[in-house]
Amino acid sequence: MSTPFPTTRLLVKLEIGATQKRGTEMFKKIIAAILDLITSFGGFGYLIAKFTGNTTEGGFQLNGMPAIVLFVLVIGYFVAGKYLGGTIWQRILGTKKS
Repeated sequence: MSTPFPTTRLLVKLEIGATQKRGTEMFKKIIAAILDLITSFGGFGYLIAKFTGNTTEGGFQLNGMPAIVLFVLVIGYFVAGKYLGGTIWQRILGTKKS
């Protein structure tokens, strides 16, 4: 029984390492998207609520036009992040190259 060439073992190790790295990168991208959604919703929502007088003891409550404005701002945040080198959490977690 012959042993595989050393280059064969090296290629297998490189392939396994590349697969693990892709998995880690995908996990970081998902975490960044979730954190960006929470951050943008909370930040923009609170600012809109402050300007429109919709703050409550527990935070804020938006209905009608203020809720639509929040929705547009959150989408705009992600679109702007795409063109400006990444969102806040993409940059923090290093998932977007500047």
